[in-house]
Amino acid sequence: MKYLHTMVRVTDLEQSLHFYRDLLGLQELRRKDNERGRFTLVFLAAPGNPEAQVELTYNWDLEAYTMGRAFGHLAYEVDDLYAVCAKLQAGGVTINRPPRDGHMAFVRSPDDVSIELLQKGASLPPAEPWASMPNTGAW
Repeated sequence: MKYLHTMVRVTDLEQSLHFYRDLLGLQELRRKDNERGRFTLVFLAAPGNPEAQVELTYNWDLEAYTMGRAFGHLAYEVDDLYAVCAKLQAGGVTINRPPRDGHMAFVRSPDDVSIELLQKGASLPPAEPWASMPNTGAW
């Protein structure tokens, strides 16, 4: 058995690609448009880690999606947690759980999917503006 991917439904493909690819830094591996089924699939992965993929599924006929409690979050290890959070924040993303401890932060995708960011290796020393930043919303 081999793990393949996690699928996330998105309501705006371009907005989601901006978040996952341009701000978070995932790389697009492949894309498939299905005219008959009226959907697009985009597979992304962290650089150097193509075996752990997220599949963005965009249904051309829009529908409302709800987020159940059974799904928790996607998690990514990053080289510099503060730099990633600063890039996301500069791109308009709310840092829901700031990296006050230099180790962990949470943000949400445009479709409200919770994303956990973990510092690779040892925690970074506490630094502003993160150290005193309060939580915002839920993660």
